[in-house]
Amino acid sequence: MSYRVAVVGATGNVGREMLNILEEVEFPISKIHALASRKSIGVEVSFGEQIVRCEDIEQFDFSKVDLVLMSVSGSFSKEWSPKIGAAGPIVIDNSSAFRMDPDVPLVVPEVNPDDVEWADRKNIIANPNCSTAQLVVALKPLHERARIKRVVVSTYQSVSGAGKEGMDELFDQTKNVFVLGATPPKKFPKQIAFNVIPFIGSFNDDGYTDEEAKMWNETHKMIDPDIKLTVTCVRVPVMVGHSEAVNIEFHEPLDADEARDLLRESPGLIVIDQRNDKGYITPKEAQGEFPVFVSRIRNDPTVEHGINLWVVADNLRKGAALNAVQIAQLLHERDLIKR
Repeated sequence: MSYRVAVVGATGNVGREMLNILEEVEFPISKIHALASRKSIGVEVSFGEQIVRCEDIEQFDFSKVDLVLMSVSGSFSKEWSPKIGAAGPIVIDNSSAFRMDPDVPLVVPEVNPDDVEWADRKNIIANPNCSTAQLVVALKPLHERARIKRVVVSTYQSVSGAGKEGMDELFDQTKNVFVLGATPPKKFPKQIAFNVIPFIGSFNDDGYTDEEAKMWNETHKMIDPDIKLTVTCVRVPVMVGHSEAVNIEFHEPLDADEARDLLRESPGLIVIDQRNDKGYITPKEAQGEFPVFVSRIRNDPTVEHGINLWVVADNLRKGAALNAVQIAQLLHERDLIKR
């Protein structure tokens, strides 16, 4: 059994990565379509050994495909995903448009795979925020064992989370800072080269950003609304790979040794945790990899039942494209894709 698949937003960082991973995991595809806005018509993208020319989404007949992977803005998805879903195919949407819609499952396959069973309500499945995806993969097995009471997260998010423009800005500023002086910021509010910016997204009335709110809202939807979670999101001068310092307080006893063993046995996770100067993961080493990596597992002596973790993943893969493809694989395994 093979499927007709369309990737919308195929010329962007995540869209290209979706095409790469679909080919890499050998997802059963009989026909692949690359779709984009009118300005990208005819742009060539690669799918394995094939070269695929981008087609105009405005002119495309979605009734002739079985599955659509979306990597577009939230406003674009709000306009197009319902229309595509109504035409027949299941839409796996990487934007924030439908994540909190009660009729749209928000899915990380290692965390809540059964939620794909009700995707037919709107024929849309949402991908979580990139930072949330890696966080919940680490939290879920610990919550099942000892019930999480409270989580404090500080993120270290790479510039690729802001798209190609963010990557270009870091490259240009870094290159020029010692020659002509750093180029003025355009994509980011302040200089990102040799700097960190404790602000991602836009401010809400409570002083938190919408990026921070996404993380606790999405964690509540996928794992447990009773988990107390507070977040500070920070942009750092790293090209690819998000990192998170995670402090967890539990209702029940759980020490670092048991947590380490539990995480080692959990799907989608690799533990790299040795107490020497190289016994941990960095975003550079996680780049291009599928799993979520966990390091620096240690007890927190300031609370009765607490541990600290360092969580790292390739944000273009597990944080976006890979998770979408894993959802597609899950739908295939459960025979939920209508051909």
